[in-house]
Amino acid sequence: MPETIIKIDLSESPYKNDMIHNRWHPDIPMVAWVKPGDDFIIETYDWTGGFIKNNESADDVRDIDLSIVHFLSGPIGVKGAEPGDLLVVDLLDVGALPESQWGFNGFFSKKNGGGFLTDHFPQAQKSIWDFKGIYTSSRHIPNVNFAGTIHPGLIGCLPDQKLLDTWNKREVDFIATNPDRVPPLANPPFPSTAHVGRAKGGTKSKAAMEGARTVPPREHGGNCDIKDLSRGSKIYFPVYVKGGGLSMGDLHFSQGDGEITFCGAIEMAGWLHLKVDLIKDGVKKYGIKNPIFKPSPLVPKYNDYLIFEGISVDEKGKQHYLDVHVAYRQACLNAIEYLKKFGFTGAQAYSILGTAPVQGHISGVVDIPNACATLWIPTEIFDFDIMPNSAGPSKKVKGGVKMPLSKDK
Repeated sequence: MPETIIKIDLSESPYKNDMIHNRWHPDIPMVAWVKPGDDFIIETYDWTGGFIKNNESADDVRDIDLSIVHFLSGPIGVKGAEPGDLLVVDLLDVGALPESQWGFNGFFSKKNGGGFLTDHFPQAQKSIWDFKGIYTSSRHIPNVNFAGTIHPGLIGCLPDQKLLDTWNKREVDFIATNPDRVPPLANPPFPSTAHVGRAKGGTKSKAAMEGARTVPPREHGGNCDIKDLSRGSKIYFPVYVKGGGLSMGDLHFSQGDGEITFCGAIEMAGWLHLKVDLIKDGVKKYGIKNPIFKPSPLVPKYNDYLIFEGISVDEKGKQHYLDVHVAYRQACLNAIEYLKKFGFTGAQAYSILGTAPVQGHISGVVDIPNACATLWIPTEIFDFDIMPNSAGPSKKVKGGVKMPLSKDK
């Protein structure tokens, strides 16, 4: 059996575990060292460190301090890794912890994080999903069951100081263009809730003060939320510091493309079985700027889809120029309105799009002025037929428990 080199205790705060961190900084010390060719297991908290509970209230989603996230396991050093190399990571297996066979999906309130459709769903809500082998269902969303593709939403290597400074400058400068925006344009360093692993003394203070937040994806990988990065994937990461400093977390049982609810997958605590290797001077050899990866060969087998189109004309009828963000939002909103005809609430439909293995595609970006994006919903995840017919839709979803909604403060 491979060695478990990072262990967690779900009953304990991640702040008490020095093999966990929630900021990116080159001075965060490695917590373990491995050799090229080694395979090993690491355990991870869910991205909130256990703040969201398996209950019937969404007040925890409303109240969470988002400056604490994400809690990552690592960094792991790979002997011989040097800046300019490619760190090759084979994701051999991934799963939920035996004592935690459930996950959650949530919408953050517009005042605290927001999300892709925050103007339509401004209040915090959540759904709880139970795992049954490879399948999952929710007591809050009836008539739906699907197979998950478990994957890390967040994985990447430590930045060097130059790259870190670049991130902080461009994001702080961006915030300054509209500092009062809700939700904010970006998240600047925030030392008071930083957890920088085994860093001590002046190094700890420096890493907390400068450490980049883990919220967005960046050149090193990070929070990319790619659902196809699962069992059997091979990922190639640019190395910026000696040893690489591989860290990961934010495991998802299943997710729709785009993770549109922000807390947008089925979030869970879990474990990963990894193998590492190196391609010396690989960044220059292959012209790599951002990570590249080979997708998992194991995906849920759904052969029938209903596809929703969206164009770059927003909800108010305003024309945008080849804007894929607007087009994908419209595709999602169109799908939600359609699913409501079968008895789902808007929130339930939104949660389905964030959790089920829906596909998102950029279908056209050349025909001015409208970009076209599409959202593919696998029809087989429902226990009734959702295809249009001459008789019209009938409400199949009746009664039952609705999604927990936070109370206004």
